[in-house]
Amino acid sequence: MRVGVDTSPLIQTRAGTSRHVRGLLSALRDRPDLELELISFGGSGRASSVVRDALWYPIGLSRRARTLDVLHCTTFRGPRSASVPTVLTVHDLAILRFPEAFPRWHRLYGRAGLARVLRAADAIVAVSEFTKDETITLADVPAERIRVVPNGVDSVFDPNGPRVEGDYVLAVATLEPRKNLSRVVEAARLAGVELRVAGARGWGGVDVPGWVGELPDAELAGLYRGARLVLYPSLYEGFGLPVIEAMACGTPVVTSRSTAMEEVAGGAAVLVDPLDVSSIADGIGQAVARRDELVPLGLARARKFTWEHAADSVEELWRELT
Repeated sequence: MRVGVDTSPLIQTRAGTSRHVRGLLSALRDRPDLELELISFGGSGRASSVVRDALWYPIGLSRRARTLDVLHCTTFRGPRSASVPTVLTVHDLAILRFPEAFPRWHRLYGRAGLARVLRAADAIVAVSEFTKDETITLADVPAERIRVVPNGVDSVFDPNGPRVEGDYVLAVATLEPRKNLSRVVEAARLAGVELRVAGARGWGGVDVPGWVGELPDAELAGLYRGARLVLYPSLYEGFGLPVIEAMACGTPVVTSRSTAMEEVAGGAAVLVDPLDVSSIADGIGQAVARRDELVPLGLARARKFTWEHAADSVEELWRELT
């Protein structure tokens, strides 16, 4: 079976979508009777992004797919029609739920064609039950066309290894409005703890003290291991990879009692109201006090998320479509 996989996220970001593509491909390589054709277009700049969305996905990718058995687009961008079965992965639908939090071009794409592209796909991979529900509600995709396939955890995120020195709490997030970083900063101040923030510079004019930039995975894993806890009270996520990455490194997690994070945490994290600074600050204290309980719960929870399992589910879906 010859499957075309859109790898454009690898040239656009190092955040969650890129991790998803890398992890899935690493687990799918060298499988018998499976030939992967990796497809991408353009570079990381804004001009390439506009051309990709406006021309390559609706026209160029559809033409490229003619020689394939299945086309898998690893984000919600894809052709409106194709001559072969098409799968799209939906990581979240924040662009439809909170369009005001995104740059203008992304808002335009969300309004103009996103729901149509999702409805045109033969199957949707949703990374959580929450994202499946959002896809049904916001894009009117029938439930039977959606397969839930959770993300895995990269092997670098492990409790054994170097750890960064210091007495700090860690937030891992792109600097953008929905990551709720202004409340994270205030909650850390109320709790009297040092905050460090790791992630790419994003949009919306978000800037925070303690930002250390976007780090290679090995360095990020060291930051996870060295932290007293990881703060991830995002306002909206379709999965929330830092929750599982932190748990896999043996670090307690404080995250939102909303969207996908509660589902992913599975009872192994402290849940807080992301809109209430006092709730987040109180969660910091709870996580410190419950560390001996939360660490083994988190390690056990993280072991349930593997790229091999995700790859098995995706390959099974591909074969059902051919």
